[in-house]
Amino acid sequence: MPDSIEWNFKLLAHHELEGFGGMGEGMSIQIAKDGRRIIWLAHESAPKNFTAVDVSDPSKPKIVTQTELPQSYMRSNSLEVTGDIMAVAYQCQKPGQKPAGFELFDISVPENPKSIAFVDRSGDKSRGVHQLWFCDGEYVHMASGAADFVTHNQLDDQCYQIFDVRNPSAPKEVGRWWMPGTRVGDSEAPPVRHKQFDMGFRAHNTNVYPQRPDRCYLGYIDAGMYILDISDKSKPKPICRWDNSPPYHGFTHTVLPLFERGLMVVTDESVVDDADDWPKLVWILDAREEANPVPISTCPLPYDAFARAGGRFGAHNIHENVPVPTSWQSDTIVIGTFFNGGLRAYDISNPFAPKEVGTFVPQAPRLAPRGTIQLNDVFVDERGIVYTVDRHVGGLYILEMGF
Repeated sequence: MPDSIEWNFKLLAHHELEGFGGMGEGMSIQIAKDGRRIIWLAHESAPKNFTAVDVSDPSKPKIVTQTELPQSYMRSNSLEVTGDIMAVAYQCQKPGQKPAGFELFDISVPENPKSIAFVDRSGDKSRGVHQLWFCDGEYVHMASGAADFVTHNQLDDQCYQIFDVRNPSAPKEVGRWWMPGTRVGDSEAPPVRHKQFDMGFRAHNTNVYPQRPDRCYLGYIDAGMYILDISDKSKPKPICRWDNSPPYHGFTHTVLPLFERGLMVVTDESVVDDADDWPKLVWILDAREEANPVPISTCPLPYDAFARAGGRFGAHNIHENVPVPTSWQSDTIVIGTFFNGGLRAYDISNPFAPKEVGTFVPQAPRLAPRGTIQLNDVFVDERGIVYTVDRHVGGLYILEMGF
């Protein structure tokens, strides 16, 4: 594995976040009332909850605030900002631990985030909320457990849930959906478990876009992906399911629809070190027929140079065209994180032949536990500035695109 690669990306700044650089999958930008551009970042694990960084000048990032989690077994893996309200997910290591759920914050003064409401999703079989999506100021879509959601297998413990937060001080659940057969009491038979890597039949990313507010594009880990009809939020209904596993190894993570092109970008997540669960890929699907998406290509990855270099290697997060004013939008460029494979950009103008057009693999951070970078998430703002974070210790990297 090369020490570092910087091709068609230019590093503007790197911030280790005061030694707490293990970052999760929550990145969202706020334009504060005084005009400052603040990026809010979720942490992979305790002790920190979230960190706010002033990136008004992307070459000179400055920490604005950094908060603590109340328990060492918690993580705030996911967050989203809409206006001056931020939603933060809380997941615990074991079922039954508390607090587990999500919290809404007033961040109108970034230095002093104030809790508006906490929603408890704990339970004997619940670890809380892993991921959430909050982009319209009205609904939080999330992957969560609940006290009254009990599954045959603990690995299936998080389903798709919808909360109405139009009154942010009193969020209320308005709908939920789970893979039939996973819940105790379902009439359907439980799903057949994956033999080599059983990671669970549960919800992950829960993306909803204004182009189709009646659809949820749902990653469901070992069940592949679903498109749900949520025109009646109290009764989500599946329209289709696409699954690549077996023969692949599951953990479908993100579903990004490219509406004008009739395409979807679907990512797996690498979750086993040394690429033992290879291949974990970014897939391009022909989605012109909504009920029958068809895979037509994958984004190329250089297996030999990275697979055994240390830590994870393979797909994970992509920039999701988040429907907020501070997010870059593209239906021809896909930018994703690949753990020790760094950050990679692909031109999918020809969806049958994605072409890599940019790569950023920084040197291993100091004290990196696997001896490599483990880039975990990416967000691109409307200026085209790219933000990516390390999963373990490296913190925040800020880049400029050169393609």
